[in-house]
Amino acid sequence: MMQTIDRWASAFSSFMWGLPLLFLLVGGGLYFLILSRFLPFRYFGHAISVLRGKYDDPNDPGQINHFEALATALAATVGMGNIAGVAVAISIGGPGAVFWMWVSGLIGMSTKFFTCTLAIMYRGKDSAGEIQGGPMYFITEGLGRRWKPLAIFFSSAGLVGALPAFNVNQLTQAIRDILLVPSGVDVGFSTDIATGVILMVIAGVVILGGLQRISRTTARLVPLMVALYFLAVILILIINAKELPGYLVLIFTDAFTAENFKGDPMLGGVVGALIITGIKRGAFSNEAGIGTAPMAHGAAKTKEPVREGLVAMLGPFIDTLVVCTMTALAILTSGVWQSSEKNGVSLTSNAFAEALPGIGEYLLLVCIAIFSISSLFSYSYYGSKCAGYLFGARNKHWYNYLYLLSILAGATLSLDIVINFIDGSFALMAIPTMIATVIMAPRVMKEARIYFGKYVKH
Repeated sequence: MMQTIDRWASAFSSFMWGLPLLFLLVGGGLYFLILSRFLPFRYFGHAISVLRGKYDDPNDPGQINHFEALATALAATVGMGNIAGVAVAISIGGPGAVFWMWVSGLIGMSTKFFTCTLAIMYRGKDSAGEIQGGPMYFITEGLGRRWKPLAIFFSSAGLVGALPAFNVNQLTQAIRDILLVPSGVDVGFSTDIATGVILMVIAGVVILGGLQRISRTTARLVPLMVALYFLAVILILIINAKELPGYLVLIFTDAFTAENFKGDPMLGGVVGALIITGIKRGAFSNEAGIGTAPMAHGAAKTKEPVREGLVAMLGPFIDTLVVCTMTALAILTSGVWQSSEKNGVSLTSNAFAEALPGIGEYLLLVCIAIFSISSLFSYSYYGSKCAGYLFGARNKHWYNYLYLLSILAGATLSLDIVINFIDGSFALMAIPTMIATVIMAPRVMKEARIYFGKYVKH
């Protein structure tokens, strides 16, 4: 019985993160990019100015500032996908997969601009009368009440998709492999539950404090975790400086020859399969089009929807073009992608250990811990926001207790079935998000033309 359920859950997750979702996310993103005439790249500098607070007004409607909104969204996206996901992409696709991850990130920038602009354009009010943003609200406020089933579909998928079993499970495994086992500690249920309890307490202190505490905490953690990871990788690249130029060239050449691809051919050959591998990993990492980021950016203090869309589009740039690239270069220049049979977080761990003997693995563990714990904060907000939409604002706090218990479960149980189900549900969120965004994309461009006419000198 359980084996049958496991197979069904695995098939469900694989299908949802397969070609249909990829075509929806990438096809939609390309449409947004062309419709906007490559707007994310033309106004990148203006987006940085907004992020720095140049246009902040504390009297604007909303709950958190632009930087806190981006930090909350990044806390969710910068996580195991950047460390384990990149390693998976390279182990299957070789250096060329990195190029297609970059393509995914660039396309994702346009998707984030459109979805998060809509999150401000069509904010609604919850049952307590508080202003809220996110796909469930821009669907009903922008498309009308008859589209509410699509909003309910998104929120229902979000309840499950936001659960933290995968992040907690991977963090617990990293603590086992990097810290406990080499120290001679007998690992088992007792060590796992101790890890789970510690994570649950840390998360509980922040999560039960609401959005304000979550945003303030992530605003401090996100710059720290990116800076620490950046410094660690820079150290690795300095040590392997001779290898760096060759691999930078190889990333581009291998993207079109697929000489190091180890998977099954797709779309007419190995190059097609390599493109799918890289773009899929990039999309999974930056979450553009899934609908999570609009829930964070929808709470930003601003009267200008386009302004928040510009801030949001920086997310895929930081997540995929910066953090994922750092992981990729660490793995490639250390040579472990060719010498090791390991995959996922273990391959990244090998790269750090190879370049920085004695401290590399521990540096990575600290980064993984900060990445994973910050993700716990943001996903709890996403899940409780979905619960508030479905069951009323006064009942959404019950979701937080379920969420905290799932942290304990994720640390102590083998949750293949649950993790597959959560991954699949997470992907389901993209369907209503992308459908609504494609329909309303021309409205976003109309708003953008008005905004840039007022604030940007040509």
